[in-house]
Amino acid sequence: MTGARFTAELLADRGAVAENEEFFRSRPFFEAEGVSHTLRIYNGDVELLFPLIVREIAGGSDRDAISPYGYPGAHCSVDPPIGGSKLHSPIDPAVVDFSDTGLVTVFLRHALGDPPLTGATERNVVQVADPTLPAKTRGSDRNRINKNVRLGYSVRIVPGPETTPADRAGFLAAYEQTMHRTGASERYFFGAAYFDRILESDRTWLAIAGAPAGEIAAASIAAASDGFLHYFLSGSADASLRDSPMKNVVAALVELSAELAMPLNLGGGIVRGDRLEEFKRGFANREQPWHTSEIVCDPDAYARLASGHEADGFFPAYRAPAAS
Repeated sequence: MTGARFTAELLADRGAVAENEEFFRSRPFFEAEGVSHTLRIYNGDVELLFPLIVREIAGGSDRDAISPYGYPGAHCSVDPPIGGSKLHSPIDPAVVDFSDTGLVTVFLRHALGDPPLTGATERNVVQVADPTLPAKTRGSDRNRINKNVRLGYSVRIVPGPETTPADRAGFLAAYEQTMHRTGASERYFFGAAYFDRILESDRTWLAIAGAPAGEIAAASIAAASDGFLHYFLSGSADASLRDSPMKNVVAALVELSAELAMPLNLGGGIVRGDRLEEFKRGFANREQPWHTSEIVCDPDAYARLASGHEADGFFPAYRAPAAS
C-alpha cells in the first residue's frame, strides 16, 4: 500500500513477542498452542507484536494465520512510553502495509479492553465478577453450593506447577466428558500434553471440586493475564452433573480473584443469551465486550480463494465449514 504509515512483517520467531508473566503471552502457553510466528506492525514510534499460528491453505502454496486460543492480544511498545504501554489511539489497519507478510489473511484475538486496531469486531460479551463491585450470586446458586457442601463436596485450588498427575488426569476426564456432552468440535479436545504444558505456568491454578467419595467432580483451569483472572477451560464429570459442582468451583474462583485483586473473566456463551452465558451471569456483576480483528492482507488472493464459498459471515470465507 503506497504511502502507508505503518509496516507489517511476519517474523518466524514466536519469541519476538515479549514473553513475561502474562499467561497469554508466556512460553508454556505458546508451546502448548503451537505458536510459530510473530506479526510485527510498526513505524518509528510504535510497535505491536501479535503471536500467530501460521497455516497452509489447502490446494496451493498460500498461507494465512490466526492468533492462539483465548485472549492473547499484543505486546505494545511506544517510544517514548505513553501511559505505560498504551497507544495514543488505535491503529487503522487500512494504513498498514501487509504486503511483505506473505499472508492472505490474519485473524487476531485481542486481550480484554480497548483493541489496538480500529474496526475490530465485537466477537462476544464476557461475564465478569469484579471484586471492586458488590458481589452477586443468585439465591438458587447459593442454595446449590451450600447443599453440595452438606453432601460432602469440597473445593481446593492448586497452583498449576503443583498439580499432581492424578489432579490433571481427573481434570482431563471431566473436561473431555463435557466436550462430548456438548458436541464440541475436535479443536477443543486439547489432550493431556496441552494441559500438562500450560499448567507449568506459575500464572495458572487448577480449581478442583471433589465429590463425597473423593473423585474429581468438576474442575477449572484459571489463568492470570493482562489484569484479569480468566476462567479458562473447565469441565464437569458425568456422574456428578446433577449436583452442579461447577457452581462450587466458580464460587471458589470468585474468592481467589478477590484475593488477587483481579476481576474474574468468566467468558461468554456460545451465542448471546444461551444457557452457558446464563450460568455465568449468575456470578457476574458486570459484562465487557471482547474483540477480534479480521484482516485481508492480500485482496487478490483472498478474492480467488473465497470465490464460490458461502461464508455467511465466517472469516476467512475460504475456510467456512461445508454446509451439512
